[in-house]
This record gives sequence, structure tokens and C-alpha cells, in this order.
Amino acid sequence: MKHLIEFILAGGLCVDSPSALADSVRLEPASASPVRGATSAYEDPDFRYDLRIELPIIGVGLGGWIATELTKPQLGPQTCRWCDRAPDGSDSLNPIDAGVRRLLVSGNPAVPDQISNVTGFGLIPLSMIGLSAIANHQQGKTKQALIDLLLVAEATVLAVDLNQLVKFAAGRERPFVHVLPELEKPLVANAADNNLSFYSGHTTLSFALATSMGTVASLRRYRLAPLVWAIGIPLATLTGILRISADRHYFTDVLTGAVLGSGMGFLGQWLHRKTKSHAAIYPLVTSSRSVGLGGQDGITVGLLWSGAIR
Repeated sequence: MKHLIEFILAGGLCVDSPSALADSVRLEPASASPVRGATSAYEDPDFRYDLRIELPIIGVGLGGWIATELTKPQLGPQTCRWCDRAPDGSDSLNPIDAGVRRLLVSGNPAVPDQISNVTGFGLIPLSMIGLSAIANHQQGKTKQALIDLLLVAEATVLAVDLNQLVKFAAGRERPFVHVLPELEKPLVANAADNNLSFYSGHTTLSFALATSMGTVASLRRYRLAPLVWAIGIPLATLTGILRISADRHYFTDVLTGAVLGSGMGFLGQWLHRKTKSHAAIYPLVTSSRSVGLGGQDGITVGLLWSGAIR
């Protein structure tokens, strides 16, 4: 009897064979077991990460930000590109920014400036790190707390790097500089910072930290997750308001920083999360009678799909 091979595209492979192989069914998972040593020493239950990727991103990103801060007098825009003035020199600031500035700027702007430094660079980082440590201590997962810091640091560094690039490119004049006579503008302290108003770095940093830590806490289902959001977002909002009161930024600078900082903080954690799929592919080997041409005995080999992808 001739041996016959039929390729069945939808169902598998049908091979004519002796009846001694009939009535045997074997179902085995197709997925290969993980290779030993191919994954990180610590297998995080919720997030994917690779220290060979994450650590260089943080290091290079942080180093780049520091370098641009140190070289700001050389790299920063010497004159404004976005000056909020008409060609004849008259003020063309949009009514929203002008109105919010009139509402929030009063008294000595140095006071809200210093307070915003405390909230943005002190209270928010310390509170987010502290809440993460407490949440993981309650669960006895010290290594998980380190992964939290790694992912939050990466998202935050990328957010402030993007902010720095846009600041240098936009060259928007700061509010307190905008109202000065032209001859006095170069005489202010730290004049290299005069045209870096858009968009707010303090606000970007604050919302990136608060949102990234809040997203981590929510995805891990920490019991303290609501507290992370309840502390982080109000402090970040306060930081943004203080930047306007300090006459360092306009409302649109702060709003953009809040949106982009939050977006980077959320997206960084969302892309690292592990997706849970209950789908599987199995090789299927089964035999039956009257399969193939002429009713010959044979075996069917194919793939069986089980479950769904989310």
C-alpha cells in the first residue's frame, strides 16, 4: 500500500500509517521550559525588567541631565525664541496665562520658589520612597522594593530628560523676566535660566514621581496604594502652583509639565507590566480510521489552541 502524506493547512498533517499506531492520542504543551540562567536572579511577579537595559538608561539619562544643567550658560538660549510679544514689542501674552499670573503672583516670589524646591526635590521623593518601603516591608519583599525604585527612577529620569530637551528648544521667556526692561534682563541672577520657562521642570519631576509610584502601587495591589495617590498628586499639584506663585512659570508651563510628567510616569510602568495570558498552543497527535484518501488508517498531527490572549 502506498504511503500518502496530506498537508492540511487548517487542521494539521495527516499521514497514512499502519493500524498498529491507531487509537493513540498524545497531548503535550508546546512551550519550552525556561532556560536555566536566562532570566534575572530575582523573578518579579508583576513587572518585566532587565538590569542590563534599565541601569544604563538611568545612568545615561541622569548624566545627560546633569551635564545640561552644568553647561546651561553655553547651551541654553541666550535670547528668547518664544517671547510672548508682538512684532512691535507690545505684550502678546495669552489671557489665560496673564490672568492666572495676576491671581497667584504677589508678595515676595522667593518664598514660594524655595518652598517648591522643598516639595519637588524633598517631600515628594521621600514620601514616595518611604511608602514603597513600608508597603514592601509589610509583605516581606525587600527585593521588590528595589525593583519599584528602579522602575520609578527610570520613568522619572526619562521625563525630566524630555523636559530639558523641550526647554532648550522652546526658549520661552520666564514671567519675571518678561516684565523687565530689556536692559535689565541680562543683569538678573542666573541669567542663563531666563528663557527656559516652557515647560516646568519641577512640575514634571513631581508628577512623574507621584504617578509612577502610584501606578506601581496600584498594579501590585498594595494596601497603601490609595495613600500613595492621596499624598503624591496633591503635593505635585502644590509644587506646580508654587512655581506660578514664584513667577518662574506660566500656567501653561505647569499644565504641560503635569500632563507629560504624569504620562511618562504611567506609561513607563504600564509598558513594564507582565501581561497574564491563559492561552497555550499544544501539538496534537491523534489517530483515527477512515482518515485520508480511500478510507485508509492514519494519524493526524496538528496544533491545538487553548484559551485567549488578553
